[in-house]
Formats: sequence, C-alpha cells, structure tokens
Amino acid sequence: MLSAFGLAARLDPALCAVKVGKELFTVAEAGLVRELVRRGFRVFLDLKFHDIPNTVAQACAAATRLGVWMIDVHAAGGAAMLAAARDAVAQTAAEERRPRPLLIAITVLTSLDASDLAAIGVGGTPEAQALRLAQLAKANGLDGVVCSAQEAAMLRAACGPAFKLVTPGIRPEGTSAHDQARVMTPEAAIAAGADYLVIGRAITAAADPVQALRDINASLGVAA
Repeated sequence: MLSAFGLAARLDPALCAVKVGKELFTVAEAGLVRELVRRGFRVFLDLKFHDIPNTVAQACAAATRLGVWMIDVHAAGGAAMLAAARDAVAQTAAEERRPRPLLIAITVLTSLDASDLAAIGVGGTPEAQALRLAQLAKANGLDGVVCSAQEAAMLRAACGPAFKLVTPGIRPEGTSAHDQARVMTPEAAIAAGADYLVIGRAITAAADPVQALRDINASLGVAA
C-alpha cells in the first residue's frame, strides 16, 4: 500500500486515471480508494464482479458510494446481473448526489486465446465471444466493455461511437507481453478505437514510472 501511495504522490491526476485491482484492494481495502479519490484521481475499481444479480448490485452500490469513476462486472454474468448492476449504480449515485460512475463489462480476458475458451466450453474465437458479450452489455444499458485492443475496431463498428472501449494488454514497443496473449501498442490501440488504455507493469515496473507515463502520453500527443 505504501508503494501505491508513493507512486500516486508522484503522479498528476490530470494526466492519468488509476486502476485499483483485486490484489491492491485486498491489501489496502476501501481506505486506499477513498484517499485516491480525495487526491483528485479518477479511480477505476477493477474488481470484475461476477455473482448472482443481487450480490453484484449491492457490490456496485458500495463501489459507487466510494466515489469511483469506473466499475467493471463480467458480462458473462448474464442479462439479469448486468441490469441489476446498472440500476444499482444509477440509484445509488442519485441518492448520494454524486456523478454516476461508468459501468463497463468484461468480455474476454486478454490472457485467453481460442484454445483457452475451448477448454471452458466456449466455441469460436475470442473475437466472436467478445462481440456477443459486448452486444449483451449494450443491450442492458452498460456504458461499455473491457476488450482486447485487437477487437476494438470491430466493437466500435458494432456498438457505435458512444460505447466506451477500455483496453488492457497495452504494451509500448519493446516491452514484455508478460502473461497477456493479445497485446497492442498504445498508438495502435487508440487508432483502433479504444477510449481508455489500461497500462500496468509497463509503467509501475519501470525504472522511472513517471517518465514512462510521460513517454506514453507524449506518443499519444497528450501534453505533459
């Protein structure tokens, strides 16, 4: 947690959002999220909720009360779960008199390829499954999806310009893919139609994380 706060202290909230995932949230709990929000960061709470509709709705309501900017759930949870999450976020934001966070759905994890999907009983390609799940998310009123940047152009064409595409598996040229199976550079992802890029270890594990962020922003034409 101390290293997370140390990195946050060096970052400008105007130049990036921050993602709090399962590992960090488990260690630091909600206090870290509240502090990051207090410091002016847009916080993507990346806990990938996937459960029965009522449980996911209550979890999304709790996340909304933290003041986060974006929440994700698994599209594979089905239409009823997605609708319950959507309604809980909207109702809680209204009750709290705060902006409604973006609610997005996970399509196919970028660590999975076609053989992985086949092993869990999903036929077809990752692209086809991502399209099915994105269309399900849109039909149930979610703001967008998490998808591979390799699927961004397809989903942009299918789901329209207002539908948000959040793309992990982003690796600047010359950096390791680590455990990601479907990766793309920041420049290529934006060109393909991505709205938000999730860039983790290429920044957090860099010798100089702040300079790594500056270099990526510069490559995208974002002023420092």
